[in-house]
Amino acid sequence: MKPRLFIDIDIVLDVLAKRDPFYNSAAQLFTLMDEGKVDAFTTPVVFSNLFYILSKFKNRNFAHSSLRKLRLLLKIVQVDEKVIDLALNSEFRDFEDAIQFYSAKLHELDFIITRNVKDFVSGDLVVLTAEDFIERFGAIL
Repeated sequence: MKPRLFIDIDIVLDVLAKRDPFYNSAAQLFTLMDEGKVDAFTTPVVFSNLFYILSKFKNRNFAHSSLRKLRLLLKIVQVDEKVIDLALNSEFRDFEDAIQFYSAKLHELDFIITRNVKDFVSGDLVVLTAEDFIERFGAIL
């Protein structure tokens, strides 16, 4: 069974903006997605925030084009009342991270891939950086 990954916004930005020193491991992760070796998911929140950031970074056309390509690689998990209620009543300091965490948990994903590992305080899901995921699993996938 393929690993089911939640992809956080910072990993996507590392690839799209080619941010060093994070680009290589994030790009390797995206290659695994493209090859179908992992199933990758995110939330509508990530797409919404990415559109805003990419529009400011470049322009609206770049944002639309980038998100259309990204959508081919990422499945979208639902954010519903239960996710919001859990996030509102959680210990997370960052509300957006709480939404991401509970979306991943309720959809039974295996890993959260982010650069902000410390922000995901619960032990219910394995939280890794892209680099750590590639080091642990890249060779066997």
